[in-house]
Amino acid sequence: MTDGLYVVMVLCLLVAITEWLVQKTFLKHFGTALLVILITAILANIGILPAGSTEENPVPVYIAIFKYLAPISIFWLLLRVNLKEILKAGLPMLILFIISALATTIGIVIGMVIINGDHTIGESYAPLGGMFTGTYTGGSVNFNAVALHYDVIRDGNLYAGSVAVDNIITTIWMIATLAFPRLLARFWPSGTNHVVANNGPLTGVEEDTEDLHPMDLGLVIALGAAALWISDWLAGISDIPSIIIITIIALIIAQLPISRSIKGAQVLGMFAVYLFLAVIGAFCDLAALGEMGYLGLVIFAMAGIGVIIHGTITFLTARAMNMDLDTASMVSQANVGGATSALALARSLGRQDLVLPAVLLGSLGTGIGTFLGFLVSGQILPWLMG
Repeated sequence: MTDGLYVVMVLCLLVAITEWLVQKTFLKHFGTALLVILITAILANIGILPAGSTEENPVPVYIAIFKYLAPISIFWLLLRVNLKEILKAGLPMLILFIISALATTIGIVIGMVIINGDHTIGESYAPLGGMFTGTYTGGSVNFNAVALHYDVIRDGNLYAGSVAVDNIITTIWMIATLAFPRLLARFWPSGTNHVVANNGPLTGVEEDTEDLHPMDLGLVIALGAAALWISDWLAGISDIPSIIIITIIALIIAQLPISRSIKGAQVLGMFAVYLFLAVIGAFCDLAALGEMGYLGLVIFAMAGIGVIIHGTITFLTARAMNMDLDTASMVSQANVGGATSALALARSLGRQDLVLPAVLLGSLGTGIGTFLGFLVSGQILPWLMG
């Protein structure tokens, strides 16, 4: 079931089938991003695809998609970004993102207090709170940084169960943020929302269709691989994250006249994003949560409460700031899911203007997530509950 060719075949077929469903059926209102997550999650939980990837049972295709394809997809999709147009709306989004990150911190702390974590989870309650604060501010890098520092990884059951909870809630929140622009439109001031909020996600057929030659594919793939190779090398000799460097490289190229002659970046970028989202769905392993029993439900409740509080504060703040629902969803997803998920959300909502902010805010979350995680695990929770 973890055979590479088999997994690649199924994932590619899923993207193709999902695109057909969005273009030809009533499911167009769901959008490709939402459908590919849902369908893959179902297939993973009934055994047609591997449900996640662990050290004991690695799935090389999933690992490669996260390590290589996700950052290269960001590079490809940023090659169309015009900085002069995008940076005009930067400050309000940044303010909302910071409030959203603080809301994550508040939510996880409240969630841990509600479940009485020092008794239900035990001595690892504070590190666990820091791990979930970090991951829902920036991503799994922050989650693992806190886990490594406090040796949570040595407790195999607790760590594996926490990873399963993280993946399940991340999947659920991706689905939620895709749906919120439609579901909450009636409660939002008129005139602040994008047309997608009323008419459903754009299928993007015209925008994602290009006439290509083998030479175009060769050049754009080589360009993406070179950008990732250079960014990883520079990250290795500096303290700058690779995702920041590859973003800068893409933005520099995008401002040059030659960027207009680069064909295939949009098609490959969106295909790579859909594969990434499919893998997110595959990591929604309900069986792993069930194996933890009561402890799994307790951790799920804590993390769920945290994300609900995060979302409530984020969307109420966005409404108070008179920001549109698409932007609020993107900012929330940049926290909970990270840069690639936020980028996929922006594209699925038909908001090309939110693509760059999604990547930049997701990268910022990665930068501050570990600090907030250590603040919660080392200071706030021990002070409140210790």
